[in-house]
Amino acid sequence: MLRLEDVHVHFALRRGLFQRGIVHAVNGVSLSIAAQEIVALVGESGSGKTTLGRVSLRLERPTQGRVWFDSREISHVSEGMLKEFRRRAQAVFQDPYSSINPYMTVSQIVEEPLIIHKIGSRSERLAQVEALLEALRLHPVREFMQKFPHQMSGGQRQRVALARALILNPDYLMADEPVSMIDASSRAEILQLMHEQQKERGMAVLYITHDIATARHYAHRIGVMYLGSLVELGPSRRIIDRPLHPYTQHLIEAVPEPDPANRQRQRQVVPGEPPSPIHLPKGCFFHPRCPKFMKGLCDAARPALKEIESGHAVACYLYHQESLKEAKTEQVAAQV
Repeated sequence: MLRLEDVHVHFALRRGLFQRGIVHAVNGVSLSIAAQEIVALVGESGSGKTTLGRVSLRLERPTQGRVWFDSREISHVSEGMLKEFRRRAQAVFQDPYSSINPYMTVSQIVEEPLIIHKIGSRSERLAQVEALLEALRLHPVREFMQKFPHQMSGGQRQRVALARALILNPDYLMADEPVSMIDASSRAEILQLMHEQQKERGMAVLYITHDIATARHYAHRIGVMYLGSLVELGPSRRIIDRPLHPYTQHLIEAVPEPDPANRQRQRQVVPGEPPSPIHLPKGCFFHPRCPKFMKGLCDAARPALKEIESGHAVACYLYHQESLKEAKTEQVAAQV
């Protein structure tokens, strides 16, 4: 359904009257999402997850690389040519209050996409709105249709944002931290609603999150991003149970467990801070923080994302046997 090929996104940054810099937000990411598949992107803040999600919706143009949607390239086509794509690809954003119009009622917010795409009569549109709000359990429906965003809780507002995204029955949904600004009691319910709607409609979903625990249960595959690059990609349970990349291992180690017996154990967090995306380190981007750093190899060139076992790929020299053999041969030759 969606394919990203070697996508780079760079932003120009002015740091003074004459000084300029380039922010390397996304650096050579290739990713595909099949129809009816849920792919989760996880990683620290600033890892490029949201930028990549915006590129998938063509809200950002890639500096380099190509974006394909349903076998059609949309990387650099004009906005006027994207209307059909806009109908088939929708988004749910992090903050439900800032992503919906505070001066419109729920009925107007959810109906608006149907009006823009000239779908149905007034009565048909309202019937669709009512049915969707019922499916998302906003009860009583008639009462909610007349409410304004400030009259609802954060969880209710996010359901309205989800209803607006689903009203066009899209083929692809980008959900950017859809439950991070909602209280814990509502998160599981909203994710369950999203999962039900995804299965019922057969959507492809890109789920962007910091919460690896929900990614395991909600997504079919997990992609781990670090400093704008994809460092590991594979089936959700395999990524969680058998993480290969040192960065992924540290992320999972930092996830708190509900067992009180484990509270005294010191958790291994990722050491240090991510390098500046303006001045990327040479070689593997993670090597300045990596406890398994190999001098002369990790700081020489970026490792490619290679499939180590069926469906499980990692960008790390620890698993690239050919690179390891070459590096050991060079070290022996240097010693001789």
